[in-house]
Amino acid sequence: MNAPILTEPELGDALAKEREQRHTIAFANGCFDVLHVGHVRYLQDAARQADVLVVAVNGDESVRLLKGEGRPVMSARERAEIIAAIRGVSFVTIFDDVSPAALLGRLKPDVQCKGTDYTADSVPEAEVVRSYGGRVAIVGDPKDHSTSAILEKMRGPK
Repeated sequence: MNAPILTEPELGDALAKEREQRHTIAFANGCFDVLHVGHVRYLQDAARQADVLVVAVNGDESVRLLKGEGRPVMSARERAEIIAAIRGVSFVTIFDDVSPAALLGRLKPDVQCKGTDYTADSVPEAEVVRSYGGRVAIVGDPKDHSTSAILEKMRGPK
C-alpha cells in the first residue's frame, strides 16, 4: 500500500497520532525529479532511522529555482506518487520552499536524514534540527548517482 500524500496540516495531525503511540519520526527531502537507485537507497536507509519516515518533495517552482530551466521533468504530484510507492516511506508531503528549514521547524522530526553529499557539519538545516533536540543522520550510498547526469546522458553527445 502506498504512503498517503498529505498537506502540511494533515501531516501535522498524522504525526501527532504517531507521537501518541511513541513512534519516532525521520524526515527526508529532495526534488526526486527523475528517480534513480541513489534516491531509493537514500530513502530506504532513512526509513531505518526511525519508526516513521516523512518525505518532503520540493514543489515545482522550488525545483526550477534549485535546478534551473527545464526542470522539473515531472510535476510535484507525480514525483510525490512515485516516492509514496517506495517501501519504508510512511507519509509524503509537497513543500514549496527552496529549503526545508521552516518545515523542519514546524514538524520537529526526531531525525533529519540527508544524503552522503553532506556531512553532519555541512547540513544547512542542522541548527534548526538541533534547536528542538533533534539529530541529523547522513544516510544512503555514496553520491554516485545524479538526476542531472542521467538527463545529460539521455540528451546524448553535443
